[in-house]
Amino acid sequence: MEKDEHSNDKTAQWGKDFAKLCSLMARLRAPDGCPWDSAQDHHSLRRYLLEEVYEFLEAVEEGDDEHMVDELGDILLQVVFHAQIAHEQGRFDISKAITSISEKLKRRHPHVFGSARADDPEQVELLWESAKAEGKPPEEALKSLPKGLPPLLRALRAGERMANLGFDWENPRQVLDKVGEEVTELTNELDQGDDPKAIEHELGDLLFVLVQLARHLGVNPHDALNHTTERAIARFGYVLKKLSKSDRSPRQSNLEEMEALWQESKDEPNLK
Repeated sequence: MEKDEHSNDKTAQWGKDFAKLCSLMARLRAPDGCPWDSAQDHHSLRRYLLEEVYEFLEAVEEGDDEHMVDELGDILLQVVFHAQIAHEQGRFDISKAITSISEKLKRRHPHVFGSARADDPEQVELLWESAKAEGKPPEEALKSLPKGLPPLLRALRAGERMANLGFDWENPRQVLDKVGEEVTELTNELDQGDDPKAIEHELGDLLFVLVQLARHLGVNPHDALNHTTERAIARFGYVLKKLSKSDRSPRQSNLEEMEALWQESKDEPNLK
């Protein structure tokens, strides 16, 4: 009984805290509030929402709880900001958004709130996709992918949705074979070298298939590329540091020497 009372008290406090944030946002948007906040609209705020999400993801990567708390607060502010703008225009308010996601969560978790059964994450994903597709034509699954998604993520989601409709390779080896085909096609276009659009087309095909290979291997392509980029930056930093010890810049070196230093950097424990 004490546990339930404590839980109810905590939930009530969350409600009060959220209501306070909504009131603060309304005050900032009031005629005698902040001129900058009052001047914003959905379009002007887009970049800030995107930036805050990326900053939160960076905090997750760093494992920094304090940073995560801060960035989650910034994301929540953006959510409340957009809802307040819509409320002022008589279109909808934050309550409608909360009701919408609550109903969606119940609808898409029939194994929790209904009679369906799912014993592992894979079965849950199938139920989720089935619930999302209910009452919609199959092609809607792909058309509904936001064009504003980061390209790697959009390619990954497209591959997942095609797979859910039965269009997929059977195993990673088959995808790897397709990678080889796309490399050959790109090579052929490079050999001809007179059609930039064709080269872009073949390079895009290769990138798309590489993303699907990552999916089949259970690797997040965004994380894989990000980690490789970080290693590349660190290893080239090693090259620059080595050159600076002899008072030289990369322009005063040559590709062979820098490549040798790059290979040398791989022996450093923190650069592997």
